[in-house]
Amino acid sequence: MLISRADSASLPSYRAAVFLCKMRSKDILLLLLAGVLTAYYVYIPIPDEIEEKWKLMITDCFFRSLIHLAEFSDLLGLKDYMWVMMLITVLERTVPVSDKHVHVTEEVFDGVQVIVYEPSQQGGDGELRRAVIYLHGGGWCLGSAMMGPYDLLSRQTVQELNAVVVSVEYRLAPPHHFPIPFLDVYRGVKHFFQGAVLARYRVDARRVAVSGDSAGGNLAAAIAQQLQQDAEQSVQLKAQALLYPVMQALDLNTPSYQQNEHMPILPKKLMVRFWSEYFTSDRTLLHAMLANSHNSLQSGRMLKYVNWTVLLPESFHGPYNYSAPPLANRGPSYMGTALTDPRASPLLVPDTALRALPKAYVLTSEYDVLRDDGVMYVTRLRQAGVDVTHQHYTSGFHGAFMFTVWPTDFQIGRRMVWNYIHWLKENL
Repeated sequence: MLISRADSASLPSYRAAVFLCKMRSKDILLLLLAGVLTAYYVYIPIPDEIEEKWKLMITDCFFRSLIHLAEFSDLLGLKDYMWVMMLITVLERTVPVSDKHVHVTEEVFDGVQVIVYEPSQQGGDGELRRAVIYLHGGGWCLGSAMMGPYDLLSRQTVQELNAVVVSVEYRLAPPHHFPIPFLDVYRGVKHFFQGAVLARYRVDARRVAVSGDSAGGNLAAAIAQQLQQDAEQSVQLKAQALLYPVMQALDLNTPSYQQNEHMPILPKKLMVRFWSEYFTSDRTLLHAMLANSHNSLQSGRMLKYVNWTVLLPESFHGPYNYSAPPLANRGPSYMGTALTDPRASPLLVPDTALRALPKAYVLTSEYDVLRDDGVMYVTRLRQAGVDVTHQHYTSGFHGAFMFTVWPTDFQIGRRMVWNYIHWLKENL
């Protein structure tokens, strides 16, 4: 093939163009490969009933990546698992400040940090207000009253109810194992119930509710029970609102634990990790709980309170068969005591301890490992004669109640918040 002088002059540019085309092809191929791998990692099977599936996949991708990073860091001995997971709390952290509608102060109630939200506009002379004590979620290991979604929820509650909100900043595990988080909350609540403190915030002692989501729902239920049993406590709650609460640690193989083992945002392995870290830093318990073989003879006598074949409506049984958790002769130990302590597992109290409890609102989600905990508590409360409103979201998933702030704002989360506040309006 002959090339003219003019053509030969343009040869370098021709070769450069060919080289660039080849490079672009490689880049495109790499880009496509990266896209495929990313899509493979992001994509997880999501039930058709769940709305905004792709948004949930992307949101869960962040959570899964953080979990993997925490496991890797823990494995190499770089940083503790929960230390890495606290990044969720750090990223969501905000500084609660007053605005034209809500007056915000940071206080200390008997050594416990709290954030108090009040209406900026004072009511008429002598007008007393409702109050909501709110306990944040996070598996007793993560979370903060200063996270953006909790700050927003407190402001909405203040404005919609003309109420005072006390958001409790209790100490967290693993530095502070059970019962310290519970005791922090209980001290803070009892301090708030003092006559002088209620008068300071102009709160009607007959119109106070306790509320919380996930681990916060666990603490809220335990607080309601403990107040009823406290002979020295004159002020009692009017209502309790439990949002997909954690209620028991004895059977971690209920139908919802099996059905939603790998569901966002709370896979079974993470929930079991939370339980384990709440009790102890000994990894032996974690491995036993993952196998649902952590019960002793001491806790075995309490299994009747978590027998889902009796306490779950048939529609929640699914294709799963009941198998009672095995019992081991471990002897008396702190762990055995903690497992059966109602302050950790409120579902374990006898019927007599349930009868005097205040009316309850219980929110559960179909695609949540904790679904059956909440449903079983609803059954037991109703059997004890307690007035219960049970709102079950057939398209709900764990954490949705807090997903109301961009970029993780979900329509179902907004509906949950609206229904929750509406119930408080009507019942508090």
